[in-house]
Amino acid sequence: MLPATSKLCAAISYRHLRNMTGLRRQAAVAISQELSRLACRSPGPSAWIHQVRRRSSLLSSRLEEKPFSEMEMSYIKQGEEALQKSLRILEDQDDWKTETVAGNGDKVLSKVLPDVGKVFRLEVVVDQPLDTVYGELVDNMEQMGDWNPNVKEVRILEKIGKDTVITHEKAAATPGNIVGPRDFVSVRCSKRRGSTCVLAGMSTTYRAMPEQEGFIRAENGPTCMVLRPLPGSPSQTRLTWLLSIDLKGWLPKTIINQVLSQTQVDFAKHLRQRLAR
Repeated sequence: MLPATSKLCAAISYRHLRNMTGLRRQAAVAISQELSRLACRSPGPSAWIHQVRRRSSLLSSRLEEKPFSEMEMSYIKQGEEALQKSLRILEDQDDWKTETVAGNGDKVLSKVLPDVGKVFRLEVVVDQPLDTVYGELVDNMEQMGDWNPNVKEVRILEKIGKDTVITHEKAAATPGNIVGPRDFVSVRCSKRRGSTCVLAGMSTTYRAMPEQEGFIRAENGPTCMVLRPLPGSPSQTRLTWLLSIDLKGWLPKTIINQVLSQTQVDFAKHLRQRLAR
């Protein structure tokens, strides 16, 4: 009797296992339909923001399955928080004011948020495909000091999984030393969802990188860069850069606003020169 019962249970389990592929397929279709329904129903924000936020949240809900330490999980969640906050800021299209418009169409906008302060948004189109731009900004981020005069050094302190890194950045002093040398310790996460890439970050603390002599430890974030192929022209990339920085120290707001908006315009110029080479 016992052997017969064992065989019966094994057969039932085998049939369920064979059906799992179909169940997963049905679940994937249901999730896809739900995402499409929400994107069509939601007013205002672009569909890509909803797509990235929803898929990123689905991914983060499974992070507990990975063997990260408690500290590593803390950094991963900080990066996810920076991404979600940044996208919430970008999806609100109201009250943005124009700071700068360059002759080539590059534009810097700004707005003041109660819980963040003044944030800046750069909108540019780069004549390079998305993978090329992504590779320069993510895979080669430690080389940024070679082509961007506003950056003295970017160093990766720790990599956590595939998407999260802890970095130390040194910013060069502005001409005339109006704004002296600053440095930042940041947690950054990069997400690729379909044809959209988001590089998000915010300041964090890292025991192995205390404040450095000769630098004021500034704070940034939430901040992010969003990369998307230009519609109808896959060889070009639309880049949106949300910048939020507290430079610390005593500085007039007029100088801060001028420096940050000019930093974004300069970044676009130097990025193009780097990619052209």
